[in-house]
Amino acid sequence: MSAPVSHDIAFRPVEAGDLPLLARWVAQPHWQEWWGDPETEVVYIRDMIEGRDGTCSPFLITLAGTPAGYIQVWRVGPHQIPAWTAESPWLLEVPAEAVGVDLSLADAQRLSQGIGSAALRRFAVNLLAQGHRTILIDPDPGNARAVAAYRKAGFRPVPHLEGRTPGVLIMQFQQDPDLT
Repeated sequence: MSAPVSHDIAFRPVEAGDLPLLARWVAQPHWQEWWGDPETEVVYIRDMIEGRDGTCSPFLITLAGTPAGYIQVWRVGPHQIPAWTAESPWLLEVPAEAVGVDLSLADAQRLSQGIGSAALRRFAVNLLAQGHRTILIDPDPGNARAVAAYRKAGFRPVPHLEGRTPGVLIMQFQQDPDLT
């Protein structure tokens, strides 16, 4: 996407008043293909903003000041426990101080326009500026649109983790100074 779009992208913490908006978004088909039950997902986000889940931080992606998507960062260390590693053994093969990122754009009409890639790249650069050194994303390898967008944002598959967890492609942010 052109540079002006990335200049219009910003992030703000999710607030309680955003939950109805997020409930509408997560119920859409392009979210449902890759996310969980809409009601459960909104409960997870509510737990994050109300402090019951301190392992994740949720944000709205805004485009020219208007909510355009959702992005969250989660800390790997607290997830390196048997309850999580039984289904995601790759968690034990990355540093405990690593962070993961998940995102989706609000509307299907905005997919494949470079907005998600630009938002993810900016978010990852912000995480680097905060001192995070290992930034991961874990798409389903069958989600070709997401994998392509994440590559465009600067994420690359982690070779030693490829194929280790069915249905998951572990990708790590590789900052390219030419793209910042």
